[in-house]
Amino acid sequence: MAKQNVAEQFVDILVRAGVRRLYGVVGDSLNPVVDAVRRHAAIDWIHIRHEEAAAFAAGAEAQITGRLAACAGSCGPGNLHLINGLYDAHRSMAPVLALASHIPSSEIGLGYFQETHPDRLFQECSHYSELISSPKQMPRLLQTAVQHAVGRGGVSVVSLPGDIAAEPAPEKAAQSALVTSRPTVRPGDAEIDRLVEMIDAAGKVTLFCGSGTAGAHAEVMEFAGKVKSPVGHALRGKEWIQYDNPYDVGMSGLLGYGAAYEATHECDLLILLGTDFPYHAFLPGDVRIAQVDVRPEVIGRRSRLDLAVWGDVRETLRCLIPRVREKTDRRFLDRMLKKHADALEGVVKAYTRKVDKHVPIHPEYVAAVLDEVADDDAVFTVDTGMCNVWAARYVSPNGRRRIIGSFSHGSMANALPMAIGAQFTDRRRQVVSMSGDGGFSMLMGEFLTLVQYDLPVKVVLFDNSSLGMVELEMMVAGLPSYGTANTNPDFAAVARACGAFGVRVEKPKHLAGALRDAFRHKGPALVDVVTDPNALSIPPKISAEMVTGFALSASKIVLDGGVGRMLQMARSNLRNVPRP
Repeated sequence: MAKQNVAEQFVDILVRAGVRRLYGVVGDSLNPVVDAVRRHAAIDWIHIRHEEAAAFAAGAEAQITGRLAACAGSCGPGNLHLINGLYDAHRSMAPVLALASHIPSSEIGLGYFQETHPDRLFQECSHYSELISSPKQMPRLLQTAVQHAVGRGGVSVVSLPGDIAAEPAPEKAAQSALVTSRPTVRPGDAEIDRLVEMIDAAGKVTLFCGSGTAGAHAEVMEFAGKVKSPVGHALRGKEWIQYDNPYDVGMSGLLGYGAAYEATHECDLLILLGTDFPYHAFLPGDVRIAQVDVRPEVIGRRSRLDLAVWGDVRETLRCLIPRVREKTDRRFLDRMLKKHADALEGVVKAYTRKVDKHVPIHPEYVAAVLDEVADDDAVFTVDTGMCNVWAARYVSPNGRRRIIGSFSHGSMANALPMAIGAQFTDRRRQVVSMSGDGGFSMLMGEFLTLVQYDLPVKVVLFDNSSLGMVELEMMVAGLPSYGTANTNPDFAAVARACGAFGVRVEKPKHLAGALRDAFRHKGPALVDVVTDPNALSIPPKISAEMVTGFALSASKIVLDGGVGRMLQMARSNLRNVPRP
């Protein structure tokens, strides 16, 4: 039997760690590893058109499965392209192993063709980034990288020169056990005692939940019922906490809606559960706050805290539920629920009321219809920008659906490559990419990846020919929009030219039928929906500074001769502005 080389040993360890796919673009320094993948029955090479998309796809796969996923890039520019998707995976706590192939080991440090220093470049977006400079470092270095990614939740990067990958591996040592899952963390007794005291002493308690509540839905509901607490959520907490929730008061932040803002500001005690919600301007400064998180490094970095609790949300609540006194006064909870219902009736539902004949189509209407016709276990991948808003407000979680996006890193163009990784985990599950025209066109080459692998991803394209969120940001800052317009083709025709299903929708009455036709199609499909560029996201809480900025922006547009545009915008959005 021929002796293994380093590349073959590398691939063996990936397979043993649970990796089933390696996303990337082939290249000379990467060839020994790609060839080892070719000859290994338990792992596939997935040929992506751009390495950034490879990292996004791996991150999405890891988020859907909870298992280690992997991507790779060849030396220099090849692995540099990985960095944006790796930042996203790392900030999403997705366990991803990235292989950064390297120039010949004898040339490192000598300004060789395509030379970079990947072991340094990826340090900020990984828990572990190291160079294999000798075959003797295998397999221990790779095993260490795997255990960093899985054990700490995030990215590990291994830099491997192509010549080292082709060398004979050391004599096969006894296989070491690998970390395959993370443990639960229970807080200390002192923190539990103090938190019980704070909860019992508070007349009004509010829970604000993030992605750390994954797997803790039952415990959050039981606890909220016992202490009569409204339950708000951040965007990454939506899919875990909003469904089957009789205490729901919506979402806070610029993308928010409902009464979450009021509930977090009018309580006596705010408990942050598994959230690193970054917008401190939406958090109160004059109420008591306790934060529970399994990541101690994030505790207290967004707001002043009265108590820091290091632990898993589920384990913490299991400790609290039998110990806290049941509250009997529901007045605060009921008042917040009423505020939330009024907000939904008067603001969010207004987006889709009486717009079934509006042309261009309201994007809110598109999202509402999509929510109705999509499968109950669909995976939605969501582009950054206005698509985030429509997904946050109109895609209904139910405990079976998944909603993933670049919610912590905020990158454009994430939805389509994330859909690739999500679809590879299960070809029979419906995967819907909610793409904006700006994000889709940025990595449009990955639509060819769908066609090449016949992946049945459905791309629903919100085509408003603009960078809508950037336009809104400019208006809030008192600036007229500039540099935000896109000149777009008929994307449905582009999809058909690629060999996929494509349909363009310009009238609301054709929308539901087009979506159903696309969903019935067995291969990749794109629905290009021409949407109203004047539809804006109105935050649930509008500050004087925001109003001033918007008014100044409107004045500048009018002075530039844009009266018609402002009239259209007023008609599109006046009914959506929250009333004081």
